[in-house]
Amino acid sequence: MTGYVDAHHHIWRQADLPWLVGPMQPRIFGPYESIRRDYPIEEYLGDIAGSGVTQSVYVQTNWAKDGFEEEAAWVQRTADQHGYPHAIVAYADLAVDDARPQFDRLARYPLVRGVRMQLHWHENPLYRFAESPDLCSQRNVRANMARLADYGWSFDLQVFAGQMAGAAALAESCPAVTFVLQHAGMLEDRSPAGRAQWRAGMHKLAACRNVVSKLSGLGTFIRRNDPADVADVVRETFAIFGPERCLFGSNFPIEKLWTDYRTLVAAYEAAIHGLDKRTRAQVMGETARRVYRLG
Repeated sequence: MTGYVDAHHHIWRQADLPWLVGPMQPRIFGPYESIRRDYPIEEYLGDIAGSGVTQSVYVQTNWAKDGFEEEAAWVQRTADQHGYPHAIVAYADLAVDDARPQFDRLARYPLVRGVRMQLHWHENPLYRFAESPDLCSQRNVRANMARLADYGWSFDLQVFAGQMAGAAALAESCPAVTFVLQHAGMLEDRSPAGRAQWRAGMHKLAACRNVVSKLSGLGTFIRRNDPADVADVVRETFAIFGPERCLFGSNFPIEKLWTDYRTLVAAYEAAIHGLDKRTRAQVMGETARRVYRLG
């Protein structure tokens, strides 16, 4: 099977990212010295060579907030020059009174297909990103989220298990917006209780037919590429969402901290090996093409 879509990857310039400049800042994925540098499109294309990937989706990398349009413009220029990526998930601040001026600026770039504002909050400060755990229920966020439908854009949803009920309510309130759950819900607590909370939250999200799950970033909390663990999370996510509502993403170069691209893809291929050809094609490409409207 060929023609895979990498529905979640990054390229970056170190100078543009606050967390890559100055003193080393702790990150959710652990020490990152080896990727604390430019990660240009040329290196990404070398990484994916021979993997079967023919299209990709860039997801924003947390430039300074006021640089959100510059980020989209830079990635658009990169795509115009190199043919990759094929879609952009840009940043916008949905907590403002009206995000439409930001959306209008982003709409100048034809590859923009969606927005990500990271909403994940955790009791552990190392895992915390958002300022508060309840952004999903805030009036401005809900109003601006609904406005994404006017642009035909999706929202890449990043939350932990404890936030999933609120995220499901948000998705229910915006039925015309497709929500792409990041990293299969970020299963960080592998204890029986943690898994049960994650599973219950995933069921709430899966009950919203406008939510799909991205199978990406599964090495984040265990900090390795473990085919058995990938298979376990994939199997549970399939049981909840159905494989036709799941899509592959690499989260490169973050996963490059512990693996290479072809080995990562091989772990996902092994996890879906027992599925029929059509369903495998959905997981590894067709769902991403539909969600992100790839040509």
